[in-house]
Amino acid sequence: MFVGSYSPGETASPDNEATRPLRAGSPAQDGATPSRGNFFVRLRAAWKSMRNPEASPEELGYVPHLRSRLIAILVTALGIACLIIGLSTYVTLQNSLYQQAQSDLKETSHRVVQPTSRDGKREEVDCSDLQKSSSLFAPGQASGTIITCVESEGAVEIASKLTKEGTVQTLSANDQVTLGTMALNATREEVREVKLESGLYLVKITPKANSDADAQVVGIPLANVQQTLTIFVIVVSLGSIAVMVGAGVAGSYIIRGTMKPLERVSAVATDVAHLDLEEHTISSAVRVDPRDSDPRTEVGAVGYALNQLLDNVNSALEVRERTEHQIRAFIADASHELRTPLAAIKGYSDMLRWTEPLSESGQSSLARIDSQTERMSRLVEDLLTLARLDEGREPKLEQVDLTELVLECTSDMQAAARTHEWHLNLPDEPVEVVADRSQIQRVILNLLSNARKHTDEGTRVTAGLSVDAARREAVVTVADNGPGIAPDFLPKIFDRFTRADKARSGSDGTTGLGLAIVQAIVQAHGGSIQVQSQPGHTVFTVRLPLDARLQPVA
Repeated sequence: MFVGSYSPGETASPDNEATRPLRAGSPAQDGATPSRGNFFVRLRAAWKSMRNPEASPEELGYVPHLRSRLIAILVTALGIACLIIGLSTYVTLQNSLYQQAQSDLKETSHRVVQPTSRDGKREEVDCSDLQKSSSLFAPGQASGTIITCVESEGAVEIASKLTKEGTVQTLSANDQVTLGTMALNATREEVREVKLESGLYLVKITPKANSDADAQVVGIPLANVQQTLTIFVIVVSLGSIAVMVGAGVAGSYIIRGTMKPLERVSAVATDVAHLDLEEHTISSAVRVDPRDSDPRTEVGAVGYALNQLLDNVNSALEVRERTEHQIRAFIADASHELRTPLAAIKGYSDMLRWTEPLSESGQSSLARIDSQTERMSRLVEDLLTLARLDEGREPKLEQVDLTELVLECTSDMQAAARTHEWHLNLPDEPVEVVADRSQIQRVILNLLSNARKHTDEGTRVTAGLSVDAARREAVVTVADNGPGIAPDFLPKIFDRFTRADKARSGSDGTTGLGLAIVQAIVQAHGGSIQVQSQPGHTVFTVRLPLDARLQPVA
């Protein structure tokens, strides 16, 4: 049944736009990737990658460049070196200062009292004698020096401190208790640090020689030692930070300059990756510059290897191109030469049928010869058509009314195959393109014939035409509600000498070149063809540019 419906409201619009995958590098895919200009993000990611080389880009938050990793390694190495040097110097300086403080404490203690006699035995400390001594705070004693003397009964007799002004100041009660307790509990001479209200002190404790003797504590402040160490830490820290920042900045410029050759090699590789190797050879201009292809350097070795690879690929492509050209020439010549013998076979077959009496078996054999001759002729014509299309011959362009052409082709197919339901879905206004009318007609007829041959009787086939204003394309669709195409066959459906699976019945007598010819014709017109299929719905979509123009007559 043929239905000639011209209802614009039912115009079928191809749905491949909605299902088209996102292109690589689109914002939806790049998502939350941080800006390349964010130095701290890159540096943090580089440090993370150093700690965990197996971390994914999602875990790192950013994919660090080699440049960032090298800078991170440089800064980290310098930081570790500065830390080691600073710690070792700090420990050395601290030991030196404390040794000097102990020496000063010893001299201060000797100025206060000589605790040993000439025979080497320690004399008893007497607080009353010490208090009367003129050497208690004799000239030469450092400011901040403290002297404490504790009587045998535990009473603190002397608890004095020499101020910066040279006056003697009594220690606070808490400091007296602290020092007195230390003196009474000591069993031998010792030097230790003690925290007093006056600050941190290094003290020398002279314990009681016997139960009736007194004890003595002499101390000097460690404020200068602490101040020196604090200044050292600040200076070393600021210096290390300055060195690390300076090394990072300088290293960034140096590494950037060093990496320039590698970036140029990468740019060449990227250019090659974007070449269409199906249609082009690699131009000799697409090569790594000689300055970046010196095999004596690391980057040059990579550039040299890439140039060698490109030369080998280019040679292989040239061989392939020559081989394909020879094959196309052979197919064209063979197809052309086969026309004559096939026409002769057909002629002799017809002559036998009309001039010689044949038995029923002879008539059957002759019919079989005619059938195979016709099939062979179609194959030869298809091969010749493909060979001409492969040669890149320009189609004979003219203004073509696609609306009229789709209508004519569908009408012809309805007349030839009344076992199917044929429907039209055309716009009210004519849709015109610049194309080769005979070739576009063959495209539409091949698609309609393909739907007829590979579907069961009673299948609904709809030929549609619409305009994609956004893409400036005319869209021709051929849809059917047949059994569909097997998913594993769809990727190779436009390959040459391929036939549909048995689910789409009626494939006898096909050459397997119909859809290959359709694709070649559409591509020669600057268009595209796609197919979508599932059980109960198969649609072929042909897109032709609306903006093509007729070539001016020379």
